[in-house]
Amino acid sequence: MSKAEKTKEFIIEKAAPVFNTKGYAGTSINDLMLATGLTKGSIYGNFENKDEVAIAVYHYHVNRLNNQINDFLLPKKSMIAKLIGITEYYRNSWKSICERGGCPILNTSVEADDNMPVLKKQVQQSINNWAHSMARVIEKGIERGEIKPEVVPIDYGYTIISMLEGGIMLTKIMNSPKHIHAALDRIVAMINTELKK
Repeated sequence: MSKAEKTKEFIIEKAAPVFNTKGYAGTSINDLMLATGLTKGSIYGNFENKDEVAIAVYHYHVNRLNNQINDFLLPKKSMIAKLIGITEYYRNSWKSICERGGCPILNTSVEADDNMPVLKKQVQQSINNWAHSMARVIEKGIERGEIKPEVVPIDYGYTIISMLEGGIMLTKIMNSPKHIHAALDRIVAMINTELKK
């Protein structure tokens, strides 16, 4: 990795928690300078503007989340176990997610929806990817005879995301873990009654 690439990575890692807690609009160049210890010139020597930093930070968050979930699910053999494993991951990590400012996908979705069209496209793509990833697990479960053949995999992918993100949002805003646990319990019940063969 070149010096420039290392500096860029350093900026992204230091900027990530700032953007996730203050928001993209609420994060100033001074906030980024404070977080990184770099000058404005050093930051903009590596990124064209704050939007470019924001997009890089968003991808950093998404890749980190994907890698953590994938690592957690890797040992699980059945497709039902992988789907339930998603809820186990969130049972284990909801607290740290909330302490870091909440789910970066959810936070970015809310902020980018009306005000940041460039970032909104990134969020739409990552949510689509996430839903299709879950749909592929369900499809494989159907092929293996673990999951009912009549289910529509992509519909369940989006439904699970909605329940996860809604549970995290309510837990964070209401300062109560009961909401994420209720959402996770409902997802497990749905998997066991609606999907499992």
